[in-house]
Amino acid sequence: MTNPLFQPLRIRSLELANRIVMSPMTRSRSTDGVPGQDVADYYSRRASGGTGLIVTEGVAIDHVTAVDHVNVPNLHTPEALAGWRKVVDDVHAAGGKIVPQLWHVGPLWGAMMQLDPELKPMRPSGEWGPLGVTSYTAEYVERAQAVTEAMTEQDIADVIAAYARSAVNALEVGFDGIALHGGHGYLLDSFLWEGTNKRDDAWGGDLERRTKFPVAVIAAIREAVGPDVPIIYRFSQHKQQDFTAKIAETPEELGVILGALVDAGVDVLDASIRRFDVPAFEGSELSLAGWAKKLTGAVTMAVGSVGLGKSLRDSRIEGSSPVVDNIPELEKRIGSGEFDLIAIGRLHLADPALATTLRAGDPLPAFDRAVHEGSLT
Repeated sequence: MTNPLFQPLRIRSLELANRIVMSPMTRSRSTDGVPGQDVADYYSRRASGGTGLIVTEGVAIDHVTAVDHVNVPNLHTPEALAGWRKVVDDVHAAGGKIVPQLWHVGPLWGAMMQLDPELKPMRPSGEWGPLGVTSYTAEYVERAQAVTEAMTEQDIADVIAAYARSAVNALEVGFDGIALHGGHGYLLDSFLWEGTNKRDDAWGGDLERRTKFPVAVIAAIREAVGPDVPIIYRFSQHKQQDFTAKIAETPEELGVILGALVDAGVDVLDASIRRFDVPAFEGSELSLAGWAKKLTGAVTMAVGSVGLGKSLRDSRIEGSSPVVDNIPELEKRIGSGEFDLIAIGRLHLADPALATTLRAGDPLPAFDRAVHEGSLT
């Protein structure tokens, strides 16, 4: 019987040879926002290793406060676009598929680097968000909690247009689709979360109105790229401001949010959680990706601690994670149709040929944070 991880899948114009996805992981190795040959080699090695789809690290959209690190890649300067064209060509030459994850950090501007203090971070209501369980430093939290001006109607229009421009740029350099970072407390997610969206206009208030901004972004991208291009949307319950926060307390609330995103044009719901197999709600064993599929019928992708005994946050606090063979559980869930794709991050850093390793049933690689976390090998 064919391993469910190695069944093909078609999503609009995108044909995948298997269900294994390289999860987006920030590298901050693109000098002045321009990906170089080392970045191209980094991604093409995973394509050569058999990974079905590569989702790049977060890529800055064409907006002045999209990202807060000078070496995060962008998708709008001529130099960066030329760099990405080489990345895409090399991945395609290696037999892979690749999409960029469009990124705007929103309220979390300043967490990576302190840049121009005169620039205005994009925050729905001017608030960073209520502090809970976080791995941020006390110095950053104190600085970030200062209330700023809320996004204006012009700010909102400008950011929506920037997402659409960057999506068009992505297609022009040859990417196979579009991914959006809509989780973890970043801009799109900050409109969904009550902790950061205190607006009382059309962009905030009840849960349905809090979906309006991400829906408008998705709709603008769909109009710009046409009907054949797949759109992947990462969402999460947890926030970097508070790992215990939620955008939905019940499946019904989650259905309101995800249904609106799918209606606007999302094809793949990327359910970001620290462990892929953790039940999302009491009374059910379904994972967050499983609930996303049940509620919407869309293609869904799980992520979180594949082959690892600790979440990324815990491994950063406590040290490297032990190898845990949860691949049989993963195969069971994909085989049963609970979700369709699995995004794997840290093991792709430890083993560029991870897909080949999994197909052969070889021992899982060990992720060593000190060796692998900041690596481009």
